Amino acid sequence: MAEDPSFTIPQHPQREFPFSGGVSYEGGTLFVLTPETGHSTQELVGMVESILETGPYRWGDFFSLPMPLYLVKDTETTDVFRISIRDGRVRLHVLPATEKEGLRAFYDRIRANTDCGWDITTQVTD
Repeated sequence: MAEDPSFTIPQHPQREFPFSGGVSYEGGTLFVLTPETGHSTQELVGMVESILETGPYRWGDFFSLPMPLYLVKDTETTDVFRISIRDGRVRLHVLPATEKEGLRAFYDRIRANTDCGWDITTQVTD
């Protein structure tokens, strides 16, 4: 378990606007939080939503996707990032303007409000 993760972001994604419409991202960084004790998707959703509801967050979820996905703004740090829950893990998706303070604050809150430890891995894509 990482005792004091830095949440240093090795690579921000590049936002692209295809001619066909929409938005896409190239590359980026993903922080994967895995509880040391197993939790179901519904339990993780409850943990995450409890923190989002009580913390300094404005957030929304995307109902038409096959997994829980939230767009989150920390109103204290002004960081915007996405949170997804998949395969027993909470994943923090870095967006182009995300800074480490917002990610760190969310991690501190989930750690303080749950009764388990969390392992953290970082995934970087080109």
